[in-house]
Parts: sequence; C-alpha cells; structure tokens
Amino acid sequence: MTGTTRSASADSAQTATGVCRVGVLSPHNSKETKAILNAVRVLGHEPVWIRDENISSWIENGSVQLSPQVDVLVNRLLLTKSDQQLEDLQLAALYADTTPVVNPPQAVANTLHKYRSGTKLAAAGLPAPDAYFGRSSRTFEEWPEHLPDEAAHKHTIGTNGQRMSVISQNEPVGPTIDDEQSFVQEFLEEHGDRPSDVRVYVVGEDIVSAMRRHAPEGDWRTNVAMGGEVEGVTDELGLEPRRLAREATQVLGLDIAGVDLMSIDGSWYILEVNATAGFKGLFSATGISVAPHIARLAIERLGGSVEDSAISDLESTLDDSVPDCKPPLIEEQGEEHVLGYTTRIRIHGRDGTEKAVAKSDTGAKRTSIDTDLAGQIGAGPLVGTTEVRSGTVSGTETRPLVDVDLCLNGSWRTVTASITDRSEMTYPVLFGCDVLEVYTLDISQTVEE
Repeated sequence: MTGTTRSASADSAQTATGVCRVGVLSPHNSKETKAILNAVRVLGHEPVWIRDENISSWIENGSVQLSPQVDVLVNRLLLTKSDQQLEDLQLAALYADTTPVVNPPQAVANTLHKYRSGTKLAAAGLPAPDAYFGRSSRTFEEWPEHLPDEAAHKHTIGTNGQRMSVISQNEPVGPTIDDEQSFVQEFLEEHGDRPSDVRVYVVGEDIVSAMRRHAPEGDWRTNVAMGGEVEGVTDELGLEPRRLAREATQVLGLDIAGVDLMSIDGSWYILEVNATAGFKGLFSATGISVAPHIARLAIERLGGSVEDSAISDLESTLDDSVPDCKPPLIEEQGEEHVLGYTTRIRIHGRDGTEKAVAKSDTGAKRTSIDTDLAGQIGAGPLVGTTEVRSGTVSGTETRPLVDVDLCLNGSWRTVTASITDRSEMTYPVLFGCDVLEVYTLDISQTVEE
C-alpha cells in the first residue's frame, strides 16, 4: 500500500462491540481535558489522552503510520500558550488526514488570529467590532481614520505578552506589542458603572450554557482576580445572542467554541471566539459541565448515539480526577525536572504573561500567588475558595482559588493556586506540594534577583 495514512496497529480502532476510541489531543493537564476523558469513559467508550509522551508517526514503505490510534479526535490544543504553534497544529493535522477531528486544525488556525477571525465574521454579515490592522509603522498610524476616538490595542494572536490596553487617537502606538503583531479594535463598553459581557458555550448545534462576566468597579476588564464577578444566564439568554453564538461558531468552521458577546444599546456584538475555551468558571457559575456534551459530540461524529438522560446525569458534576488513560510520564534525568529553593518562572492568565521568581515550600499543600501579580495577569476565573491556617492569628483565612498556567523549566502546566497578599514577602509565588510532588527539589539551587 502506498500513498496512504494509517495507524500503527490496524485499519480501524473501533472494536467489534461498537466501543469507540475517542482521542483528546492535549499536551497540558487542564481540568477540562480530564473531565472530557472521564466523560468518554462513563459513556461507555475508550478515552485516549494524546500527549507528547505517547504520540509518534513515521513513514514506512510509502505509507504513513500514526500512534496512538483513535476513531475520532477532540482537538484541545491551547495554542495561545504555545511557544510552537505551527508545530502543535501539525499534530492535529496528522490526525485530520484520516480521522474525524472535532475542531479541525484549519478552523482553529483561523480563530487563533483574532483579526483574521474578525474578518471572517464581518464577511459573513455578523456584527463584529470595527478593527484596523497594519504591518508597518506608516500604515498602522492611519488607524484613527477608520475607528472612533477610543480603541483596544491587542495582540493578533492570543493573549501572550502584555495585556491589551485602551488607546486614544493622539496616542503613539506601533504595529507590535513586545515584538508581536498587534491590531486595534473598536472599543465597546456598556453604559453604567460595571461593564459586562456574556460567554456562550457552543457544542455542535447546542447552546450548552452561558454566563455574564461583570467587570470590577473602575475597570473595563471582566476578570475575576481583579474583583470581577460571574453569574449564570443560560435560561434567560435571548434568541439573538443564541443565534449569533451558533453562527459565529459555524462561520469559523468550529464544532466547539466559547463565544464572547456584548449588548450595546440593544444591539449584540461578537467580541471574540475561542476555539479551546475553558469551562471551569462556567461550571461554577451555571452548575453545567460542558465535558459530557463534548464527549457526546465526538461519539456522534462516528455515528454513535448517547441518550439525553446520560448527559443530564453527567453535566451536574465536573469530574477532573486524573483519568486512568493518562500515559506515564517520560522518565528523564535533567535540569528540566529539578526545582530549586527559588526558580524563575513564567505565569500566564487571561490578560497576559509575567515573569517571576517562585520559592519552594514543602510545608505548603497548595501553590499561592500574590494579589497584585494575579491582577496583572488576569488570573481567573474563580474556581472556589480554600481555608488556610493563619500564621499571625488563631483561626483560618479564606482565600480565593484560581487556575493559572505556569511555565517551569520550559514546560507549561495548569495549577489551581490560592490568592493572598504576599507584598511583604520576598517572592510573589510560593510553590506547594501540588507542584513539587512531580519534581526533584534541590534546595541548594537558587536564582539571582
């Protein structure tokens, strides 16, 4: 056989009993990934977690081999946090050559570039904010001729780097932010003291859930770490925002999307579409887990069927326990698996990425970050609270819990961290056992401030 692509073990991974192998492409350890895999298992099918540790491909005698083998793939790549976006996209493309992919790589690529996705929405007649894009200083300075007095200056791809800012026409800005391409977009803001937007989660043709995100007092950004709040609005969501969320997802070629909408004077606008939107905060606000809906979509893509009652039973719980299908970690000896008494890190939230120095503490159960740093990166959404014994007075204090992404020795991982005031401490981040348990600790290793 020549010029074909096949798996490493057989022509079809689907068993004679009708059980499907549902792959989830996710090199990261997010709670959403775990919840999707666990939902696949409960629905009676075989989950396959595809990661760097177990994926391989080769060309042999004119045919392309791919392992692990799956019947359908759910693409959960977090490209906005990737340092090798094209390389990661090609993993999904390898599977897409022969396997149905939920959220195809080309659709994800179009959505990843925020200006590109805006042009596709506008060309389809959907209400996207006006925007301007230029590649040189000369062309970029012409943006005031096309947009109102105020505009949002943001990266074209994701949220890496500095967070976006609101600029006026007399402010000198260039086509890049920290050497990464940028664009300007019409700044939309609701009237009133607390701006808000609506996140709508679309899976296939279904609106699974929706939440309203309120900005904190005196701010226009709707992030929880800076005082923002969320509330579930699934039941009261009107027909127009439902239509726009569905159509935006379809126009971009996505199967799954988190669509951000805002209503201005009664008219709805599509602010942004996210191909790999998280749903932990959405679950906290609505009590609805998106995971079983994604699992069902993948199973139905192969012609299978899932009863509504099974989804109803599962959606009230977000099971983010470690799935039994997680491939074993690669045993490596090297500096990347060692943390020192202090370690340089990058920490990422919804508004950007910051560099920091973290201290290791084997006496702490959970990682904690300083309140100011959490605000700078836009950590959130809020996923719960924790009681911590106070070191200064008897009793305990209640701390908010948020999910943040940490880059340790070049590798990203998601951590649920508590937020506390560390302004009087030397280091803004404290590693607890939740991080240290998978590393070798060398207390003689420190970094210079």
